[in-house]
Amino acid sequence: MLALNAGALLLLSEALPGFVLDGPGAALSTAFVVGALNALVWPTLARLTLPLSVLTLGGAAIVLNGILIAVVIELIPNAHINDLAEGILVAIGLTLLTALFSALLAIGDDESWHRNVVLRSLKKRGERVETDVPGVLFLEIDGLAHEIAQRALRDGTTPHLARWVAEGSHEMRPWETDLSSQTGACQAGLLHGNNDDMPAFRWWEKDQGKAIVTNHPRDAAEIERRHSDGKGLLHADGASRANILSGDATHSMLTMSTVLHRRRPLGRDYAAYFARPYAAIKTAGSAIADFARERRFASRQRRRDVRPRIDRSRAYAGARAWATAIQLDLQVATVVGDVLAGRPVIYTTFLAYDEVAHHSGIERADTLQVLAKVDREIGRIVSALQDAPRPYRVVVLSDHGQSQGATFLQRYSVTLEDLVRSASRTGDVQADSGGEDEATAYIGASLTELRRDDTATGKTIRAVTRGRTDTSESVHIPATSERADGPAEAPGPEDADELPPELSVMASGCLGLISFPREPGRLTQSRIEALHPGLIDTLRSHPGIGFILVRDDERGAIVLGRGGLRRLSDDAVEGTDPLADFGPNAADHLRRTDGFEHCPDLLLNSSYWPATGEVAAFEELVGSHGGIGGPQSHPFILHPADLPWPEESVVGAESVHQILRGWLHDLGHESYGPTPSTD
Repeated sequence: MLALNAGALLLLSEALPGFVLDGPGAALSTAFVVGALNALVWPTLARLTLPLSVLTLGGAAIVLNGILIAVVIELIPNAHINDLAEGILVAIGLTLLTALFSALLAIGDDESWHRNVVLRSLKKRGERVETDVPGVLFLEIDGLAHEIAQRALRDGTTPHLARWVAEGSHEMRPWETDLSSQTGACQAGLLHGNNDDMPAFRWWEKDQGKAIVTNHPRDAAEIERRHSDGKGLLHADGASRANILSGDATHSMLTMSTVLHRRRPLGRDYAAYFARPYAAIKTAGSAIADFARERRFASRQRRRDVRPRIDRSRAYAGARAWATAIQLDLQVATVVGDVLAGRPVIYTTFLAYDEVAHHSGIERADTLQVLAKVDREIGRIVSALQDAPRPYRVVVLSDHGQSQGATFLQRYSVTLEDLVRSASRTGDVQADSGGEDEATAYIGASLTELRRDDTATGKTIRAVTRGRTDTSESVHIPATSERADGPAEAPGPEDADELPPELSVMASGCLGLISFPREPGRLTQSRIEALHPGLIDTLRSHPGIGFILVRDDERGAIVLGRGGLRRLSDDAVEGTDPLADFGPNAADHLRRTDGFEHCPDLLLNSSYWPATGEVAAFEELVGSHGGIGGPQSHPFILHPADLPWPEESVVGAESVHQILRGWLHDLGHESYGPTPSTD
């Protein structure tokens, strides 16, 4: 690295008129002294200025490092720099050039930095736990289906994971999600062992008079309140990083269910990232590159008329850069800090693949590039395990997959909302079919989390944003709502004087939910037909709708299709079975959902075309998930070969939770005995 830094400094001296190095000797001397100061002096300066660095997203660190470099250059014979501005430019240029050279030559300095700086800091704070009991590191790749993961191993897209399988240290297993194949329900099952009454990513609750949206922090906190028993997968000093739910983790960052609660100063969680002098510059460079990459690939799809495709805006390119660069770097650094501290259980979700697959396609070139990047980041985390104070077992898994296809609107020139509106007797229809990228939600969540941090950083952000709405959702946060810890209070019904809409139409990928908020309880088919004659027939006969779940007055829960129906009470079929194309467990999934308190009045799934594996999402997404049909319901788990996996098929996230708890218990974590099934 010394030679690389010296070479980079020589190039910068040629490019910057205010920076002069008289030959290779001066470059080597400068590189050596800069490296020594960064190793010996920078950690102390970084700790002192950490709140300001977090507040400025690393800007303060860049300026401070520029000052150090300017001072060093002036002390070296045959070297000169004009002013501080040139020093900052040298700091930025040195970071970008050495990062480029390191990538080209496959050289990294992560291990030495972790060993010499992060470890030293943890020991000084007394946060490092030495033990022989193995910890478990759960690395979730959001949205990666089992069949896509298999091909990625085969084709060299994920070489780190492929090597584990080839060497026999790990085995890859498929499992099947519940009906709602999306992160909220899946993580409630995986992390808390309970995903009851979560029919979709978003749903209407008549008793509350409002919609629940999983990635809204207030709703995520309420979901966790309902499903947590205090003994989740991460309850014993575990760490939750970039998840929807926390698993009752003691340490939590970028987790939707906890961002509205004050916890210990977040500076400690971000320390592994901001302690590194060039972290912010490297991340900024990576984000800019990913922004440009997204614009290039979007343009290529348009030129080649690749289908299906959707419009991809500059705003989305920025959100993608957050997911594939900024959040990724933050969570990797934080997980490395957790590993070096010896946390017993760590769970993090890599959003990057899921975010890009939604917009580009589940197995297109730029999506696979992002998957390859996630694999490299997993390699970075694993390289830190050699310095961990305990042995670790690494488990890589996904929470669900994605299925691809032209959207419902693209196929039929009508949205689900428009179809319902035209077939009903009311214009009072409230629709929610997404529109907000998950990455955008996490951007808001991170700002909210920092705003609520009980540090100088948090106080500064609160002073700047006082009186404004919560940055993560359009809900005002009064000062009195800030709490030190504990579960969120259950939300109450909306203002009684405010009538809810007559009809609610919500989408979760290819799953559609239709509710009648002004009608109490679960409506039956006859009541719906009395209110809106022809609505069910219109939906049932549409070529883009595969089946509809509804209650019948006499037959109970029935599933309607274009050519027949199926009674869920005894699986009797009249005409053509509407579930024939949706897998052997489809009826069981629907029976379970039918028993949910907040099951919608009408639950429908788009058509599924087995020949192509395509669905028709009710959201404008190329790759989607949320219902059933195709790879969306079939995630994977890549686990150490010596950890047992059942011989029979594993169905449901709650079942996977029991397996994970069993592993933790068998490895010596006594508080993780299997919990009673929630079925």
